Amino acid sequence: MSLSEIQSQIAKAEAEAGRPAGSVRLIAVSKMQPDEVVEDVLKQGHRVFGENRVQEAAGKWPRFRESYDGIELHIIGPLQTNKARQAMELAQAIHSLDRPKLATTIARLAQEMGQCPQLFIQVNTGEEPQKAGVLPAETDAFVADCRALDLPVAGLMCIPPVEEEATLHFALLARIAERNGLDGLSMGMSGDFDRAIRQGATHVRVGSAIFGARDGH
Repeated sequence: MSLSEIQSQIAKAEAEAGRPAGSVRLIAVSKMQPDEVVEDVLKQGHRVFGENRVQEAAGKWPRFRESYDGIELHIIGPLQTNKARQAMELAQAIHSLDRPKLATTIARLAQEMGQCPQLFIQVNTGEEPQKAGVLPAETDAFVADCRALDLPVAGLMCIPPVEEEATLHFALLARIAERNGLDGLSMGMSGDFDRAIRQGATHVRVGSAIFGARDGH
C-alpha cells in the first residue's frame, strides 16, 4: 500500500468519526528498513517517523536530517535507562515511558539538557506479563508522579494483545487519558488504525502497510 493510500484511509476514518481533517498524525515506522526505502517516503514529503531502537535511529536520522528539513522522530520501542540521553537528543517524542526509574532518569536529564521530548506513557491494557507498560489500575498514579517531576506528558500509548479485539483496548486507553486530562492517544498500527481513529487516536504507528514486510521479521 502506498503512503498516499494510507493518508487517504486516515482522512476517511477521521471523517467517518466526525473528527477534523488532519487531527491524526501518521508515524511511519521505519525500523529495520533500508535507507533507500525510507528515503523514498521522505521524497514523497512525509516527515514523521518512528523507530524502535535508539541505536538504529542514531545510525540513520542525523544523516537524513542533513538533507531533509522538518524531520520529526518518535521513539516507539522499549527504552533502556542507559539509552535515555541519546533518545532525548535524537527524538521529538518518546512513546514508551513505562516505569518510575525511566521517569526519574528522563526528569534528571531534562534538567541537565534544558529540553525534553514529548512523552507518552505506555499502558499495558491487556495486562500481559511479557509486555512493557503501566497497568491500567496504576496509570493515574503514574501520570501524577510524572507530572510531579515536571515531565511533559502528552498522552498515553498502548499495543493491544494480538488475539483480542483492539477496539476494547483503544476505548480503555481513551477513558484513562480523558480522566487524566491527557489529549494524546498513540494507538493503532497497520491492521487496526482505522478502529483506533474511531476511538480518538491522535497518533497512529504504521510500518508494514507503508514499507512492506521487514527483513528478519
